[in-house]
Amino acid sequence: MAWILLVVAGLLEVVWAIGMKQSQGFTRLWPSVWTIAAMLASFALLATAMRTLPLGISYTVWVGIGALGSVIAGAVLFGERMSAAQFACVAMIGLGIAGLKFTTKSSSSASPAMEAPAGGGG
Repeated sequence: MAWILLVVAGLLEVVWAIGMKQSQGFTRLWPSVWTIAAMLASFALLATAMRTLPLGISYTVWVGIGALGSVIAGAVLFGERMSAAQFACVAMIGLGIAGLKFTTKSSSSASPAMEAPAGGGG
């Protein structure tokens, strides 16, 4: 479940990146509103996924999905072009996301370093 939340959080990052472009520097009301709403939802889902996924993996996958999705959105929605070298680099981001997914397991509880010490911590 954490991975699904993380993917949705990453897709919402793409939504808010598009929204920032459409808001023209937060000078247009409705694009600004949906950008901020997507940001809040994206952060909330990322935080929830981090309850069981490692910080470094969660954040890297979240940013990677946002980067990959933003490149695709830029090409499809705004006609942005990429060189072959740029395309290869973006493809490596996608491969990195897939690799992290297939090599990372969710934990059922918080990291031991984050748990309270036994005996009340005193």
